[in-house]
Amino acid sequence: MIIPLLKGLKVTLRYFFSRPITVQYPEEKIPPAKRWRGIQYFEKDERGKTKCVGCGLCMAVCPSQCIYIETAEDEEGKRYPLTYELDASRCIFCGFCEEVCPVNAIFLGKNFEWVEEDRSLYRMTTERLLEEKKLNP
Repeated sequence: MIIPLLKGLKVTLRYFFSRPITVQYPEEKIPPAKRWRGIQYFEKDERGKTKCVGCGLCMAVCPSQCIYIETAEDEEGKRYPLTYELDASRCIFCGFCEEVCPVNAIFLGKNFEWVEEDRSLYRMTTERLLEEKKLNP
């Protein structure tokens, strides 16, 4: 009866005299793990436009159906997304869209501090996805 009590006291005293591991969050920030998947962003091509060709694979593979694409063609016959919308409030950050993209246009970033009061700000368009690159190192 006394042995379990002493074992528990030993564990308690070991943690009592060790250094604290608490991080003071707003002042100290630990970078997320390498495998962390945050909000998506688009890569730009040499013209400053999105690399996305509007193939629709990301929309087809998305389990939460949070991506909507309408495609069009330019004068040169290249396809591009006329409308690309990502509802980040529904996204589960699975990474399937990044894996299936044939031209490596969409990536999952490292941004984990994203809080908005208005839900409409979570609807990401092509322009906002291109701007999101600035927030992701």
